Amino acid sequence: MTSPSHGAVVITGASTGIGQACALHLDKLGFRVFAGIRKEADAAMLKSKASDLLETIHIDVTDAESILRASDSVASAIGDFRLAGLVNNAGISINAPLEFIPLDLLQKQFDVNVTGQIAVTQSFLPMLRAAKGRVVFIGSTSGRLAIPMGGPYCASKFAIEALTDSLRIELKPWAIEVAVVQPGAIDTPIWEKSLAAGDALLASLPARMMELYAPLIDKVITGAKNSAKGAVSPQCVANAVAHALTAAKPKTRYLVGKDARVQMLLTYLPDRWRDSVIMKLIDKAI
Repeated sequence: MTSPSHGAVVITGASTGIGQACALHLDKLGFRVFAGIRKEADAAMLKSKASDLLETIHIDVTDAESILRASDSVASAIGDFRLAGLVNNAGISINAPLEFIPLDLLQKQFDVNVTGQIAVTQSFLPMLRAAKGRVVFIGSTSGRLAIPMGGPYCASKFAIEALTDSLRIELKPWAIEVAVVQPGAIDTPIWEKSLAAGDALLASLPARMMELYAPLIDKVITGAKNSAKGAVSPQCVANAVAHALTAAKPKTRYLVGKDARVQMLLTYLPDRWRDSVIMKLIDKAI
């Protein structure tokens, strides 16, 4: 086994999609990757695609004991070797009208996408501080531009934007760089999972919801399906993450995808203009 050239890196949510792409790409670049997974079958699949340097760790970002075990496992494995980076990627997407979203699901959205990210970061920060490592959050354009029906998910990603900014300033005395990657539509299983979960959730909610919101729901779902057709490869996100971890002067934010740049232009519009444009774009996507 050769020595990693870039140090060690921990990635949460590495079983599929963006997390898997990041794990495999950083492995090829010479990092010692600790890929966070939740199922043993995912571990075997990921290892089959990687070098012998990649290791999997079981981590549930909503379980404090799981996070502690993962942190202890990494600390024991690397010893005095440097922890060069932490990539907070684990996340879920819950979407429904805010008037009817069950509060336990709203809590779950934040437990995974927000609280879980900070819990993991807190656990690994001592190792990162010792090595002047870096922290990368996988955010979203939904953290800058909220859309109808996406309130829970967008709110969680808006929170990541704020946490990234605060953490970047707080960790400056130790030269720990903090960045957020903001993908637009990415070709990953999250599209199918989100749409399937969304259908199941909507079916479980009161009939009154469909009476009130059916036209909007149909438009948003159709628009989401059409957006997925133009999604770019998760490798594009992996490239951005690699730059954030290795560049002498990393960016604080990385937009990924042409659609991401277009969406960011909308954030400069007055609120009511932006609302109107968003609805026109949703209508156009049908």
